[in-house]
Formats: sequence, structure tokens, C-alpha cells
Amino acid sequence: MNDDLPGLLGEIAAVAGLSAALAIAERVGGTRVSIPVRATEGHWLVQTVGRETAEKICDHFRILSPEGRESGAVHVVIPRGPAGCLAKARRRLARELDAGTSAREAARRAGLSERAAFRMRARHRGGDDSQGDLFGEGATKAIKRVGE
Repeated sequence: MNDDLPGLLGEIAAVAGLSAALAIAERVGGTRVSIPVRATEGHWLVQTVGRETAEKICDHFRILSPEGRESGAVHVVIPRGPAGCLAKARRRLARELDAGTSAREAARRAGLSERAAFRMRARHRGGDDSQGDLFGEGATKAIKRVGE
């Protein structure tokens, strides 16, 4: 574990170095990614940190069956890391979503989580993704539209 970064990023930093962990956080922070048994040349991990460092990370996360065989990819959510000012990131997320970028890609570009992008998109569309009243004002409006 690395003292400079918490959780999974600290684990990556301990295995592959702080610069690799920060590069991964910048590229895919806030999203769910797969860390394969072995990364191919075009894989995002190899493109981000290079072949040798990617192999170290893949080795670290590799899962073996009780028989010693390698199993498939490990799926993890990469923390955002020190992606900068939250307000700036939210403004960028809003611009990306307004431009029609997918929630996943907008979140990646802004350095925020996909969940933040889904919530912001729902608010901008006039919706609210929080749990509201089952038979509140919104339900009444929907029932009226259906009955029209």
C-alpha cells in the first residue's frame, strides 16, 4: 500500500510506481475497467503506462483457480485520484453532457464518476434520479399524460 494514495490507487502505486497510478487515475479514474490476465498491445493499460508496467499490474491482479489456472479479467473501479478542483470538474462534465457526449465518456473526460454524470444528466433533463414519492406530483402528471 502506498501512503500517498488511498485504496486501489495506493495498491497500484506500490506495485508499479506513483506516476503509473496517477496516469491511470487521470485516464480512467471514476470508471469501471478490466485488468486482464495479460494486456495486449492496444489495451488502454499498455497505452497508459507502457508494456513493462502494465505487466506488473496485470501480474498483481491476476487470479488463479485452485488448480493454478489463470482466470479471466478482474473488474475494478479506479478511484478518481487527485483530479483537481471538483467545481471545475463538474463544469467540464456539464459541458460534455450538453455537447451530447455519453455519460461514461463525459465522466472520464471530467475526472468524475459515471454515477455523477448520470445524476447531472437527469437533473439537466428536468428529471431527478433520487427516489421520490410513489404517488407524488410527478406520478400525477404521468397519469394525466397517459389518460389524455
